[in-house]
Amino acid sequence: MPVRQMKESSEQHIVIKTNLQNPNKIPPKASQNGKAPPPNSVENHSQISPQARNKGRRRGRGGRKSDQVEILMRPSSRPCTAITSISNGYNSSNIDVGFPTSNKSLNFAPRPGFGTVGTKCIVKANHFFAELPDKDLNQYDVTITPEVSSRTVNRSIIAELVRLYKESDLGMRLPAYDGRKSLYTAGQLPFSWKDFKIKLVDEEDGVNGPKRVKEYRVVIKFVARANLHHLGQFLAGKRAEAPQEALQILDIVLRELSTKRYCPIGRSFFSPDIRKPQRLGEGLESWCGFYQSIRPTQMGLSLNIDMASAAFIEPLPVVEFVGQLLGKDVLSRPLSDADRIKIKKGLRGVKVEVTHRGSVRRKYRVSGLTSQPTRELVFPVDENSTMKSVVEYFQEMYGFTIQYTHLPCLQVGNQKKANYLPMEACKIVEGQRYTKRLNEKQITSLLKVTCQRPRDRENDILQTVQHNAYDQDPYAKEFGINISEKLASVEARILPAPWLKYHESGKEKNCLPHVGQWNMMNKKMINGMAVNRWACINFSRSVQDSVTRTFCNDLALMCQVSGMEFNLEPVIPIYNAKPEQVEKALKHVYHVSTNKTKGKELELLLAILPDNNGSLYGDLKRICETDLGLISQCCLTKHVFKITKQYLANVSLKINVKMGGRNTVLLDAVSYRIPLVSDIPTIIFGADVTHPENGEDTSPSIAAVVASQDWPEVTKYAGLVCAQAHRQELIQDLYKTWHDPVRGTVSGGMIRDLLISYRKATGQKPLRIIFYRDGVSEGQFYQVLLYELDAIRKACASLEPNYQPPVTFIIVQKRHHTRLFPNNHRDRSSTDKSGNILPGTVVDTKICHPTEFDFYLCSHAGIQGTSRPAHYHVLWDENNFTADGIQSLTNNLCYTYARCTRSVSIVPPAYYAHLAAFRARFYMEPEMQQENGSSGDGNSSHNSSKGTTRAAGECGVKPLPALKDNVKRVMFYC
Repeated sequence: MPVRQMKESSEQHIVIKTNLQNPNKIPPKASQNGKAPPPNSVENHSQISPQARNKGRRRGRGGRKSDQVEILMRPSSRPCTAITSISNGYNSSNIDVGFPTSNKSLNFAPRPGFGTVGTKCIVKANHFFAELPDKDLNQYDVTITPEVSSRTVNRSIIAELVRLYKESDLGMRLPAYDGRKSLYTAGQLPFSWKDFKIKLVDEEDGVNGPKRVKEYRVVIKFVARANLHHLGQFLAGKRAEAPQEALQILDIVLRELSTKRYCPIGRSFFSPDIRKPQRLGEGLESWCGFYQSIRPTQMGLSLNIDMASAAFIEPLPVVEFVGQLLGKDVLSRPLSDADRIKIKKGLRGVKVEVTHRGSVRRKYRVSGLTSQPTRELVFPVDENSTMKSVVEYFQEMYGFTIQYTHLPCLQVGNQKKANYLPMEACKIVEGQRYTKRLNEKQITSLLKVTCQRPRDRENDILQTVQHNAYDQDPYAKEFGINISEKLASVEARILPAPWLKYHESGKEKNCLPHVGQWNMMNKKMINGMAVNRWACINFSRSVQDSVTRTFCNDLALMCQVSGMEFNLEPVIPIYNAKPEQVEKALKHVYHVSTNKTKGKELELLLAILPDNNGSLYGDLKRICETDLGLISQCCLTKHVFKITKQYLANVSLKINVKMGGRNTVLLDAVSYRIPLVSDIPTIIFGADVTHPENGEDTSPSIAAVVASQDWPEVTKYAGLVCAQAHRQELIQDLYKTWHDPVRGTVSGGMIRDLLISYRKATGQKPLRIIFYRDGVSEGQFYQVLLYELDAIRKACASLEPNYQPPVTFIIVQKRHHTRLFPNNHRDRSSTDKSGNILPGTVVDTKICHPTEFDFYLCSHAGIQGTSRPAHYHVLWDENNFTADGIQSLTNNLCYTYARCTRSVSIVPPAYYAHLAAFRARFYMEPEMQQENGSSGDGNSSHNSSKGTTRAAGECGVKPLPALKDNVKRVMFYC
């Protein structure tokens, strides 16, 4: 981990000691087994401070025990006046509230111990033990003049320097180079500073005639020596801070040979030789490769190796590429304007090489496309502006006859001096990754390549390690690094599935899932809602009215069977509409239905959509949820034609939670038996930020926060969304203040609004906060924790003086490369149907962090491919969770996901936040996205009726349209 030191602030910090009293003491309730809830009294929880708790457990980090609350307070640059509010249920008053902030040195929560709950087993992980070298690691600064932007050219320069001077000036050292500014050696070089002159020949200039030679000045200067002793101490758990410099050097060393052999993309390496590329369509192909990263773990240094796949542009002649891109013959037919636009988008930025000059294969980057066909293009050839056609020039200069003169030319170079290249004289350079959005067919084709059964993936990983032959790697040898060729064997535990509670009127009142699955047979929803007023719009021309009526009737009956009250007759007859008239159709049905019911609004709108519906789904959701205030359920045509009970059951689950109901709850939750949840009112948050896709440089990022609105069930979640600056990861609108001309400084934000919503829904204020945060990379842990924990503190303090419920802040990671495999693939008792490890498998030893509180949990059953466990990292824990406590809670929550009868792969609040953020992107109009892009000030407005209007003029990011009140109270995103 990086050195976690906060920047020195000019603000004064004062310590205020206070005893927090809990106004809402909850009487203990008896559980089903006759035992009372855990005897953690309210006072015990409220009187132990955040800093005191973590300090008490952190004696090895200089902490100390404390019996009193120590809250660091800082004067705000804009003191927040908490406005008296009767409606929010909190005892706020017109006083200035100072906001607690974190200490100057913020340490992550240490591991409180290891879990013991569950059935013990052995799994294999794609981690390979790396023996720590005993050599000094030295860093040197590299300055190349003239400056070079290409890492490939930089590497060529240093490779030539090593070839010329290794045995002399470099003292037989074989350095590793990062391609930019740093060079690393095992042992010192004979000098601390030296100047070299390197001549580099341009090999792309061909063999006919003299080649171009460029001279570079390379200055190498000693910077520092990495301390491997500190790394050893960190791995042994005797040092809190990870020496990032040493880890970075070892990572670069182990990547050096692969960088020369393969095409490096991020932390992965790709090659068409690893496995035969598969065509994806429209000029793209998939390349296989592998991911590689050195990681500090409890077993020591570990090399994490995983298989990878990516889309690359197929190295075709440009004319052939254009034919594939357009899906038609381009050699004889003229191009339309739409064709030209698609070609321009497809080729802009792509590197091509010329093929009309024999062995001279000069490379260029495409900047555009001519608006005229090649036969009409002319350009000046001398100072007298003598004009010559492109066709004549290529014939006279190179003896190259352009055959397809009806095609446009590629423009290469900059706008001021663009050169013309005929398409048929160019070929796409191999090894260019495609970074734009793939279409549905391409995604499907790529998934077929990447989807591997666990046994196959494990074998490919082992073959990759053997092929890389780290024992023969000259750089690994130079630095004294030894890599094991065996997968790490890890002790794991399989956590038991939780009992689920259903309604008493069903035949099965309680249910114990089997291998992560169950069904709704003989069960009724624990809180089935009523749908009396509903309507249906059919946007699919292929679906006849009789088919639609049958589908709607079957769905209504399934809702009834599942425990809902559902009127079999719609308010108005099924309405047929064209997809391009979605807004007109929705408003027509809304108004006609409202008139017929004498002002009573529709409770549900069913919509039948074509299977390929373009923007229809997003437009419908935007209009329903931000304009009309309609809860909607969309169904695709293919499901209407092929009705299955499983599909209808799943849709009924979604409808019920959208109406405000619950499908099932944890039996332990309603029996008050969940440690550190059931004893006092607890709110569970989920948060996520989704960013625009690659190539979208202007769209804002979307943040979403959901929070449980019931206790002790913790099953229903309300959600808020906001737009913020492009690719901003910190959630800007968790807490905010703004100036009101009448009320003065006013507090708001997503956390505050959801706390108020919780109070209104339960009649109690939360006395504990559990915060699951999705989508954060390791390099952002510290920044996200510092900013967002502070926002939570401020939101709480703005509601009531000294209101500081203890917070547990957990990062949820899905985009990592650790995979867990069964120890014996033939043992069916240790695998699910897909051959993956069993749901509930948890690992908190060996491959986990040496000192911090993290674990891997595979909470779901695999369907196809290799299951990816979720990685949970508890960064901050004021509730003193044990390893078993947080692991069991997280696993059990994964069985409460509302949309299906399966346990899911990440904890539901984080999953819901992701769904809400994804949904909110539909709320942005195309023109709105264009307006948003260049702001970057990080301000935002969340999706509430108050927030939208107040922030529109305060920041560059245009706020999202406000969700209607009846929508944001329920799980609209399901």
